[in-house]
Amino acid sequence: MSKTTNYNIPLLPLRGVLVYPSMVLHIDVGRERSKAAVEQAVKGDSFIFLATQKDAEVEEPDSDNLYDIGIVAYVKSMTELPNGTQRILIEGMQRAEWTKYEETEDYSVVEVTGTSDALEIDIEMEALMRTLLTYFKNYARISKKIKKETYDSVAEINEPGRLADTITSHLPLKIEAKQELLEIFDIKERYEWLLSRLHNEQEVLNMEIKIHERVKEAMERTQKEFYLREQMKAIQTELGDKDGKGLEVIELQQRIDEADMPEAVKEAAERELDRYEKVPAASAESGVIRNYIEWLVNVPWSKSTEDMLDINHSEIVLDRDHEGLELVKERILEFLAVRQLTNSLRGPILCLEGPPGVGKTSLARSIAESLGRNFVRVSLGGVRDESEIRGHRRTYVGAMPGRIIQGMKKAGTINPVFLLDEIDKMSNDFRGDPSSAMLEVLDPEQNSKFSDHYLEEAYDLSDVLFIATANDLSSIPRPLLDRMEIINIAGYTEIEKSSIAKNHLIPKQMKEHGLTGAQLRINDEAITDIIRYYTREAGVRSLERQIAALCRRTAKQIVTGEKKRVVITANTLESIIGKNKFRYGLAELVNQVGVATGLAYTQVGGDTLQIEVSLSPGKGDLILTGKLGDVMKESAQTALSYVRSKVLDFGINPKFHESYDIHIHVPEGAVPKDGPSAGITIATALVSALTERKIRREVGMTGEITLRGRVLPIGGLKEKALSAHRAGLTTIIIPIENERDIEDIPESVREELTFKLVSDAEEVLEIALEGATK
Repeated sequence: MSKTTNYNIPLLPLRGVLVYPSMVLHIDVGRERSKAAVEQAVKGDSFIFLATQKDAEVEEPDSDNLYDIGIVAYVKSMTELPNGTQRILIEGMQRAEWTKYEETEDYSVVEVTGTSDALEIDIEMEALMRTLLTYFKNYARISKKIKKETYDSVAEINEPGRLADTITSHLPLKIEAKQELLEIFDIKERYEWLLSRLHNEQEVLNMEIKIHERVKEAMERTQKEFYLREQMKAIQTELGDKDGKGLEVIELQQRIDEADMPEAVKEAAERELDRYEKVPAASAESGVIRNYIEWLVNVPWSKSTEDMLDINHSEIVLDRDHEGLELVKERILEFLAVRQLTNSLRGPILCLEGPPGVGKTSLARSIAESLGRNFVRVSLGGVRDESEIRGHRRTYVGAMPGRIIQGMKKAGTINPVFLLDEIDKMSNDFRGDPSSAMLEVLDPEQNSKFSDHYLEEAYDLSDVLFIATANDLSSIPRPLLDRMEIINIAGYTEIEKSSIAKNHLIPKQMKEHGLTGAQLRINDEAITDIIRYYTREAGVRSLERQIAALCRRTAKQIVTGEKKRVVITANTLESIIGKNKFRYGLAELVNQVGVATGLAYTQVGGDTLQIEVSLSPGKGDLILTGKLGDVMKESAQTALSYVRSKVLDFGINPKFHESYDIHIHVPEGAVPKDGPSAGITIATALVSALTERKIRREVGMTGEITLRGRVLPIGGLKEKALSAHRAGLTTIIIPIENERDIEDIPESVREELTFKLVSDAEEVLEIALEGATK
């Protein structure tokens, strides 16, 4: 028989939780009204009514959102947690139905009618209990999620109602199903419902086992790598989708249609898609075909950005991002102006040539921004395989497109600004010559049908604005160089470097190091000293590294609390980043015999070169040291022959070669040196050593010499002049044929240098040597 009891007790709504009679569990209570209900229950007889919400998302439930049937529970203990919630230990007492709902100011109260299970165990009930335990045992055996100890404890329950409720609590049922059982007051009816659910659960478990076995058998037949694919195939078989590729093929076809390819390319893609659909998924060829189709649909074929051909906007962007380089920016603006008039960017390929750190890459990025085009950069340094440019044929394992097509995919449009960085660093070997493959890329007459070995379809590169960068043009093959228009970037003057540091490098490094203007200040004198005594370069990379070192030291001082604000002056610079690395000023402190200052042009910009000549007793041998190249060795031989032909004019002993060995040395022997511009420097050092006349320390010189003493023109005058200015020289001797190149030198440098134009070596000696030659 069932016993009924009436209660008028506080209400505790539950979200996502359902309690059965005789269950003991912890519940965390966080809502204010719920906490008040618990506190009221504890103050009274500790009874509280638990009703589950129909919608767990509702924060403040009313009577319409609560199930009518719930549980009268007993609050055994209550604990306040640090986060403000209550953790209560409750025990379910009996099923109950609320008949009256009332909301007070702090909590809700319900009037409920409780019903307790009180049923005599007859033969039918005994049979139901045994059957239920048998079903539960079989379910526990199949699911393997219910431990033996759990089953043993359930099997010891002798109360019919409690047995059904306990078994239900261990089943993976939704809240709605558990609530459905809670609302069944008749125990026998409850058993019939539960037996039906257990039977369904066993059927589901058996089906899962069949699928698992099918997957396991397929995995044993093939390889373990196909486990997930075979499992999906088994599931798809149950669903009726036997091939498993239908949706994927439809998706690929849709992507092909949306790619807006040329008709020939689309036909090739659909032909490959048809093959892909027929090839088994486990075949290695399936992945190869899929990868090829992916490349065809991902490479842009028609998508483009609209060019912003506004010369004024381009000038603003270039001036904003780059200090100095006026001639370079002017040439770029001329290039863009022509394109604006022709409404096309087809034409010569620009090649920005200059030493490292002068801003070649950032110039290309600024050009892209000024045009409103996407920017993509590909580094060609170390590329020595033709397939790096043209791609691998699909017959090779791991084949993929070349760097050009990869760059186009990254750009996402058919008209990006494409930077070919370090084009002079390409080499070649038995796998082919990548520079030859670049000929088609950079030729406007050919690149409209660029052939990539992987794609096997012509790709149009004619709308791409290619810009190349190089440090040394001599290493670029002539046919490739012929396809590019060279824009030389020599380097920066001291004034330009100072401006770059203040306007670009210091703000950039302060931002990267988390510093503000209130925490760090570097005055102008300190910037100048960094340029003069801690860097010696054409660009500004070393300058940026030194500024970064200052920022790191400042960040440490601020974080450790040593200082709140750091002001770096010329006087405090050495204590922060160490002693001077270079000497600024004249290359030699005093005028010396046999030591001449030459001007050289290297891959990293202009530099000064000290050439020393010494005489020692001997038989006229010529000794050359300093890791000189063939050209400089020939210059030394030529200079010596010239001096010997003029011994009487210079007041030199005609038989000096019978009594002395001549040693010509260029310091820094570990550094290779070569180039056709050291002739007059060597000749000057020779005459100085043989006549014991000192060479003026403020004079630098550059120029090649002939056997008759004629001074030949040289290249790289701008870079050499900048290096002379950095070294503190005031006079430089140059060939008269280089007079036209003086105007390329920045005005600030021209004002501080005196240029001596010479055509004959005797004029050089008149200027460089103290006193006059005889």
